[in-house]
Amino acid sequence: MLHRRQLAIPKLTKLTAGRTAQDLAGMAAELASDRKAANVAIVDLRGRSSIADYFVICSGRSDIQVRAICERINTGLAQAGHRALSQEGVDHGHWGLLDYGSVVVHVFFETTRDHYDLERLWGTAPSWPYTAEAGNA
Repeated sequence: MLHRRQLAIPKLTKLTAGRTAQDLAGMAAELASDRKAANVAIVDLRGRSSIADYFVICSGRSDIQVRAICERINTGLAQAGHRALSQEGVDHGHWGLLDYGSVVVHVFFETTRDHYDLERLWGTAPSWPYTAEAGNA
């Protein structure tokens, strides 16, 4: 079981329009929360991986919800000027991967998330839960 801590992470990685990778991760988490994603978490991979600076990981309770979460994130971030570089698995509804370069969003069907357990894989990286009430805590 991953121990999550509340962290105040400095905004270091610059993106377009003055936004940082942390801002983009927070926006993706908020958009996922808009579609009632479960267990939304942000994982800080800076200095640990060349894949991305942040992962946003969340769960949907059905394949339809997984697709709806992915669609909401894609639409919302596109409206903010950020288009996915690529996406995988969205049509199947078990694991949608949305690649925004410095931020990669994983939207899992709950049982699929349990199986792959990315939080354990990146267990040494700082991570924290996103809650709609607290914003990007």
